[in-house]
Amino acid sequence: MAAVTTLPGFGIPVVPRHRSVPRAATPRGLRASRTTYRRRRLLASVLVVGAVVVMGEAGSALGGSPLAAPERRPATPAVIVVQEGDTLWSLVERAHPSADPRPIVDELSDARRGAPLVPGETIRLPE
Repeated sequence: MAAVTTLPGFGIPVVPRHRSVPRAATPRGLRASRTTYRRRRLLASVLVVGAVVVMGEAGSALGGSPLAAPERRPATPAVIVVQEGDTLWSLVERAHPSADPRPIVDELSDARRGAPLVPGETIRLPE
């Protein structure tokens, strides 16, 4: 903290100027050695590489990189061999268990023109 004085009769504050005293350099015994700096750099490098690996594993577990192009496969119709007791409805449910079978069954029925299913017959189901 600097002391402030005023000149008598003028009321102007005067801040005394002191020469700053240079600090002594840190003694050699208190400085970290080159070996210590190398260990610190190695530890930091290992931590960074570990963090990158963990983030990569987490990204792949969550579905991959958002920058990756989605894999597109051409739509291939399902080919099913008719077995004894099969119906168009059961064939469509077997090929597409999560889809609504009604439109596909209608399409197959129209394409077959009401012909009965024969065991061993091969049918292509539309996607």
